[in-house]
Amino acid sequence: MTAELQAPGGGGADCQMLLDQLKEITGIQDSSFLHAALKAANGDLMEAVTFLTEENAQEPAQDVAAAEPSAWEGSAVGKQLPQNVTTALTSNNKDDLRAIDTFTPLASPKTQAAERDAPERPQEVHSAESKSGSKRKHCEVWGENPKHSDWRRVGDWPVGVKNIGNTCWFSAVIQSLFQLPDFRRLVLGYNPPELELQSRHTRTEKRNIAFMLELQCLFALMLGTWRKFVDPSVALELLRDAFRSTEEQQQDVSEFTHKLLDWVEDAFQLTVNAKSPEDKSENPMVQLFYGTFLTEGVHEGNAFSKIETFGQYPLQVNGYRDLNECLEGAMVEGEMQEATTSQSGKYRQERWFTKLPPVLTFELSRFKFNQSLGHTEKIHTKLEFPQTIYMDRYLYCSKELIQKKREEVKRLSEKLVILQEKLERYLKYGSGPARFPLPDMIQYVLEFVATKPAVALPPAQDSQTTPLQSQTEPCVSDTLSQPNGTLERRDSRTEDGAFSSPQQDSSAPLQPSAAAPATSEHPAPHVVSEEELNLVRTCLERWRNEVEQDMQDLKRSIARINLSIEQIYCDPLLQQVPYRLHAVLVHEGQANAGHYWAFIYDQPRKSWLKYNDISVTESSWEEVERDSFGGLRNASAYCLMYISDKVSRSVADAPEAGQFQKEVEDLPLDLRRFIQEDNWRFEHEAEEWEEEQSCKIPQREPSPTSGSQDLSSESGPDQPSACARSLSSEHARIAQEQTAKAIANSADTYDRSGAEAALCEAFHEEYSRLYLLSKETPTPQNDARLQHVLIYLLQNNAPQQVVERTLLEQFADKNLSYDERSINIMKVARAKLREIGPEDVNMEEYKRWHEDYSLFRKVSIYLLTGLELYQNKKYQESLTYLVYAYQSNTKLLQKGTKRGVSESLIALYRRNCLLKLNEVAASMFVSCEEARVTEGISILNELIIPCMHLMNNFEISREDMDAIEVMRNRWCSYLGCEDMDAKLQMRLGEVLPRLLDCPSEVVVLKEPPKIRPNSPYDLCSRFAAVMESIHGASAVAVQ
Repeated sequence: MTAELQAPGGGGADCQMLLDQLKEITGIQDSSFLHAALKAANGDLMEAVTFLTEENAQEPAQDVAAAEPSAWEGSAVGKQLPQNVTTALTSNNKDDLRAIDTFTPLASPKTQAAERDAPERPQEVHSAESKSGSKRKHCEVWGENPKHSDWRRVGDWPVGVKNIGNTCWFSAVIQSLFQLPDFRRLVLGYNPPELELQSRHTRTEKRNIAFMLELQCLFALMLGTWRKFVDPSVALELLRDAFRSTEEQQQDVSEFTHKLLDWVEDAFQLTVNAKSPEDKSENPMVQLFYGTFLTEGVHEGNAFSKIETFGQYPLQVNGYRDLNECLEGAMVEGEMQEATTSQSGKYRQERWFTKLPPVLTFELSRFKFNQSLGHTEKIHTKLEFPQTIYMDRYLYCSKELIQKKREEVKRLSEKLVILQEKLERYLKYGSGPARFPLPDMIQYVLEFVATKPAVALPPAQDSQTTPLQSQTEPCVSDTLSQPNGTLERRDSRTEDGAFSSPQQDSSAPLQPSAAAPATSEHPAPHVVSEEELNLVRTCLERWRNEVEQDMQDLKRSIARINLSIEQIYCDPLLQQVPYRLHAVLVHEGQANAGHYWAFIYDQPRKSWLKYNDISVTESSWEEVERDSFGGLRNASAYCLMYISDKVSRSVADAPEAGQFQKEVEDLPLDLRRFIQEDNWRFEHEAEEWEEEQSCKIPQREPSPTSGSQDLSSESGPDQPSACARSLSSEHARIAQEQTAKAIANSADTYDRSGAEAALCEAFHEEYSRLYLLSKETPTPQNDARLQHVLIYLLQNNAPQQVVERTLLEQFADKNLSYDERSINIMKVARAKLREIGPEDVNMEEYKRWHEDYSLFRKVSIYLLTGLELYQNKKYQESLTYLVYAYQSNTKLLQKGTKRGVSESLIALYRRNCLLKLNEVAASMFVSCEEARVTEGISILNELIIPCMHLMNNFEISREDMDAIEVMRNRWCSYLGCEDMDAKLQMRLGEVLPRLLDCPSEVVVLKEPPKIRPNSPYDLCSRFAAVMESIHGASAVAVQ
C-alpha cells in the first residue's frame, strides 16, 4: 500500500488516513514521528510499520526501555534499518533516539546457506541497540521484573511468545501448532533441498524455505531456551505480506493461518519425491492437516457427486446451539422446491467425510458484514463445543445408518412441533389478544359461580354506601387489570411445569376459594341454586382434571421425544472415531479491535493452559467455557483444533518430566548449538544486569540529616561498607529516641562503674526489650517491625553478628550527644565498632539486611499513603502509591514471608482502586464533554492501562484477572453504541488495542512523591489508624 504524502486534491485526507492506521497498528501517537516514518518509506504503509515496530526506532515522546531481550535475538534471519530511515527519524528527534549499532546475526548454518544462494533476496543483518545508549537502567522503570532472573524459564514449563505490536494472533496460532508433537517434530526435522537445487527455485519458493528455517529456529528455542518467552520478530517480518491492514489482522486470522500452513506445506513439497508438483499425497503437512469429503446430491433431477480436499473446515455460528448442530447444518443442505426451474424438482445436497486428518480444525465464522451499516461486525452468539467429539455421524462409511437416523430425527422433530403447538393452546387459551392458561380460566369461572351477590340496598341509600371490599383477597377487577393484560396468580407450578392451585390439590373436589367472603362486591351471578352450583362444580372439576392430565401427558411426551433426539446418535457404533479438543483460539473485542489468545490442553500435565503472549498460566475447563463459548461477553472462540484419538494417546504417553529436554537432545547439531548460544547470551545478559545493579547505590528515604551525604560518587573499595554504614546510621537516627531512653535508664551504673559498664547494661536491656517485642503475635493494627530495625532482623532470623553490630551502632550515633554521659557512652561504642573487623561481620550481607529494612519501611509508607488517599477517594494518587508498594514488596517477599507486608492487602486495594478509577474514566468518556473525555482517556492511558499490564504478569491471581476482564468489558461495551457519535467511537478505537492487547515492552509508571514520617511512632500510629479504619483482619494480617 503506497500513497503520496502530499498528493494534490485530497492528499491531506489520504495522509491522515495512513497516519491513523499507523497509530492503530504500532500504538505510537506522535504524528510528526509517524509522518517521518511514512516519508522515509515513500508512503508505503507496511514499510513504515516495519521501521516503527523494530526496536531500533523508538517513539520520541515515550521513554521505552530495552528491559527485555532484543527483538532480534535468537533469530536466524534479521533486517538492518536503512540509513535513510535513521536520518529521517532522527532529523527532528536526535536527542530522543538511542544510538544504534549493528552486529553479525546468530544464524543456523542451514539458514546461512539458504541466504547465500538467494540472489534475489537482499543481504540482511541484525540490528541491536547499543548497550550503553538504548538500554534503560533497570531501576528506572516498573514493568520489568525486579530481577533479571525472573525472566528465566522454570523447568519444562512452556514458554510464551513476545507480542511485538498487534501480533497476539501469531502467538495464539504458533503455540497451538507447536504443542502438536507431530507438527513440532516435522518442523524441527526439516531438511531444505540441496544447495545446487535451490538456485533453480523461484523467489516464492526461496521465501518459503527461509520462513521454514526461521520457524525451525523459533521452535528450537521454544524447546530449549532458558528464557520465559521467545521473540518471533524475524518470522513475522517474513510473513508481513500475509496481512495488509490492521482490520485484516483482526478479522482474517484464519487467512493468516491458511497462508502459514500453505508456506510450510510448499516448503515440504520441495523435499518430497513427487511425480508432479500437483501430487501432494506424500507431503507430511498434507497428511497431518488435510482430509477429503464427498459432496453428492440431486439438482433439477440430476444426481451429482464430487470429492474435495479441505484443511480448516468453515462452520457458521448463527442459528446453532452447539458444534454438532453446526456440523449437521454444514453437511446437509435442502430439502427445498426450486421455483426457477420449469419442472418442480427437489434439491438436496449432502457432504460426507471420506478421510479425516489427524488434526481436524474448525473455523467458526464470527465476523459478518453489516450491509446497512457498511462495516464488519462480530457475532457474539453462544456456541457450545465438547471436549470429545465423535465424527462417525459425518463419515461416508456411516452414511446408511446416519441417513436412517436423520429421517428418524426429522420424524421426531415434526411430531415434537405438533405436541408443542398442542401444549401452547392449553397454555395460551382464548380467542382475544390476551390469553391465559386454561386451568386458571376454569378456576376463575368456579370462583365467579361460587361468589354470592351483595345484599341489595334501598335506592335512597345507594349513594351513601361505601362499597365493601375483601381484606383477604384482591378484587377480581384488580387481578384482571395487571400489565400486559395478564392474570396475576398465586398459583404455582409443579416440577414438570403443570399448574396447581394453591387453594386445593388437583385430586380434591373443586371448591371456591376459602378466603372468598360470603358476600362481596366482586362480580357474581344474580341467582344460583344449590343444585346448579353442584352441577357446575362437578363439571368444572372433571374438566380441570382432564385438562391438567392432558397437559401432563403432552409434557411427558415432549420430554421423551427431546431425550430420544438427544440420544439418537449415542450409539456405540457411532462412537468409534473420537477426536479430542487440543486447542481453542479465542478473540476478545469487536471486529475492528481485539486481542487473541489460546487455551491448549497439556496432555502430560492433564490440564488446560492459557497462552496469552508472553504469559503461560494454568487454566481449567470452566475458564475455557466461560471465555470461549460466547454469548456473555466480548470473548469467544473463533477456531477449534481437535486431534484424533490416536494422536491424543501418543501425546499422553509422553513422559512429563524431561519431555522437552529429550527432544532437544535429538535435534541436529546446528540447532543444539543455536540454542546453546542463545542461552549463553541470556546468561551474559543476566551477569551484566547483576553487575549493573551491584554498582548502584540503593534508594533510601530522604532525611534532613543525611542530605549532605553524597555516596553516588564514591567508587573505591570501601564503598560497600560506607553504604552499609550510611543505611545503619539512618536506622540508628530513626531509633534515636528509644536509644536515648535506654542510656538514661543506665545512669546509676554509669555513676558507679563508668561508661563501658553503662553501655553494657543499656545494650543488654535494649536487646531484651526488642527481642520480647519481636516475639509478640502481630495484630492487624500493630506491626512491631515498624518500631525498630532490630525487630525486623530478629523476626527474619538475621545472623547474630548483624544484629549485634546494628544495635551497637545505635549507641554510636553522633546525634546522641545530649550530655557528658551520652557522649562518653557513644565514644565507647565507637571504639568497640572499630574493633570489629571484616572477618567478624560480612559487610556485604550487613548492607543487604539494612537495604531490605529500608525498602520495607518504604513499602509501608507507600501502602499507608495509598490507603489514606483511597479512603479520601483520591484514586489517581492512591493507585500510584499502591502499585509501587506492591512491586517493591514482591522483591522482599521473594526472600521470605516476613520480609515484607501482606501481599493480599496491597493487591486487594490496588485492585479496588483500579476498578474505581476505571469507573471514573469511563464516566468521563461517555459524558461527551470534550474536556472530560480527554481527561478520561488520559487517565486510561497514563494510569489504568500501565497498571493493568503490570498486573497481567506470569503469576496473576484469579481476582486480578477477573478485575481486568471487568474493566475491558466496560470499554468494549461502548463499541457500536448507537447514541455515541462517530468521533467518540474513533477515539475509542485508538485506545482499545492498548487496553486489550498486553504488550511485552517495558511499562513505565511515574514514581509517586516520597513521603517520610517524623518518627517510628508517627509511622506506627498511622499504621494503627488506617488498619483500624479498614479493619479487614483476614486480608490485613501482618506477615
